[in-house]
Amino acid sequence: MNEAQQKIAKVTNRDFETGTLGDIIKGKDVFIGVSVEGVLTKKMVQTMNSDCIIFALANPVPEIMPEDAYQGGARIVATGRSDYPNQINNLLVFPGIFRGALDARVRNITDEMKLAAAKGIAELVKDEERNENYIVPDAFDKRVSSAVSEAVIRIAHRTVVEQ
Repeated sequence: MNEAQQKIAKVTNRDFETGTLGDIIKGKDVFIGVSVEGVLTKKMVQTMNSDCIIFALANPVPEIMPEDAYQGGARIVATGRSDYPNQINNLLVFPGIFRGALDARVRNITDEMKLAAAKGIAELVKDEERNENYIVPDAFDKRVSSAVSEAVIRIAHRTVVEQ
């Protein structure tokens, strides 16, 4: 592995498991894919823990199609596609993250701002609304951009005060 891959592996593969995806996914609760279409199969999902979560985010064709993930036993499925529920896409943070950075007059968007933006998005889905098909607001929900921009501004102002 190159240096960047080693850094990611320290966070995402703490036990340094080796083998194929089919080997490693057995008994897991969550799959987060940001790679290429078709690498995850229904049969692999069947080997995961019950009620597993699949984030198949490759676009335009995800690592596994949602219907196959559900048939394999997934409880929650998200993709980067707009034609399925739970679309997780960078569209959720744009233009809000830039609006917040511009309004706060910051030159850099920090990891802390990105985390604040994610929390702002997550807070839009209330506990009583949350279900398997609604874990994240729709990308075209008018509240999303404001929530993201306000979160970025809050962090930017706090950072300035701390310096």
